[in-house]
Amino acid sequence: MISAQPRILVIAGSDSGGGAGIQADIKTVTCLGGYAMTAVTAVTVQNTLGVSGIHAIPAAIVAAQIRACIDDIGIDAVKIGMIGSAETVAAVADALADIRVPVVLDPVMVAKGGASLLGDEAAAMLFERLLPMATVVTPNTPELAALTHTDIEDAADALLAAQELLLRGPRAVLAKGGHLPGELLTDWLVTRGGHRAFTGPRIETRHTHGTGCTLASALACGLGAGMALEDAVAQARAFVAQGIARAPGFGGGHGPLGFWPLA
Repeated sequence: MISAQPRILVIAGSDSGGGAGIQADIKTVTCLGGYAMTAVTAVTVQNTLGVSGIHAIPAAIVAAQIRACIDDIGIDAVKIGMIGSAETVAAVADALADIRVPVVLDPVMVAKGGASLLGDEAAAMLFERLLPMATVVTPNTPELAALTHTDIEDAADALLAAQELLLRGPRAVLAKGGHLPGELLTDWLVTRGGHRAFTGPRIETRHTHGTGCTLASALACGLGAGMALEDAVAQARAFVAQGIARAPGFGGGHGPLGFWPLA
């Protein structure tokens, strides 16, 4: 039974600059009317200019955070972001093994500034353990290319790669097209029932830090509230577009979004 205020468990890393990670997730869920809970996987030293340090949280503590939220408060959806190590991936998968709520997996592999956030062993474990658990996985183009070992140069390539990734276990793939060239941006939602393109004009701005985290958390919030997948995707994309349009202009690098209730 879905609660009146959807309870969203976010499993991700902390961003000291507040633009991505757990901080962006909490802001997003709150703006969309949900109740945010967290299992912190890592503490990053980060601002709009990049990541300069990462301190991993022990896998047992990550799993304990997850169980503490599930056992007492309950959950209506899960968003998984930065994981870090293969041990933590396994611990997260074990802790979520018996849940029956939507799971949004954002396969965070590289930070906006270029820092690697997921090693090869952890990526292989994510592929094996978490992809099959995902209601929807939300890779950007570089992540989709890495997960499928394919070259992606345009939207057609992205669709083919998303269809290939779907065969590896998730119930749906939302392939984000923001890294591809062109004035129009196309995100592909691919399910076993077919595919749909979500297309809109590209917004030229440097203030895009945390867009992936924000989209995935907004998607989890929609699904946790009982929305159909396509409707939840549309709401999440609208929330990100609004956040880019209302960015506060902070920082000297990739600036954060503006977090406000969806107009």
